[in-house]
Amino acid sequence: MLLGCWAVGLKYTEGFTKLWPSMFTIVTMAISLWLLSIAMKTIPIGTAYAVWTGTGAVCVVLIGMFFLGESKELARIICLMFIVAGIVGLKFFAHSHV
Repeated sequence: MLLGCWAVGLKYTEGFTKLWPSMFTIVTMAISLWLLSIAMKTIPIGTAYAVWTGTGAVCVVLIGMFFLGESKELARIICLMFIVAGIVGLKFFAHSHV
């Protein structure tokens, strides 16, 4: 969920002119990048980045759906499931040498 927090926080910084949303966003960005760097120690870079961005995108959409009143249309949910399937597949086959 942390991955989506900084993206949502970014919306409320109003161009980094609002102190507390800006501080929240900067701190969660730093933690998110730090966690990505840890993942890159054991996962190939392409896989790590794809998983990081895909997970972040899914989190932001879910936050939008459940907390910001965005559409919960079935088609959107199916698309999210495809993204999750892609993330799982990339991680599952990250060390495959086919």
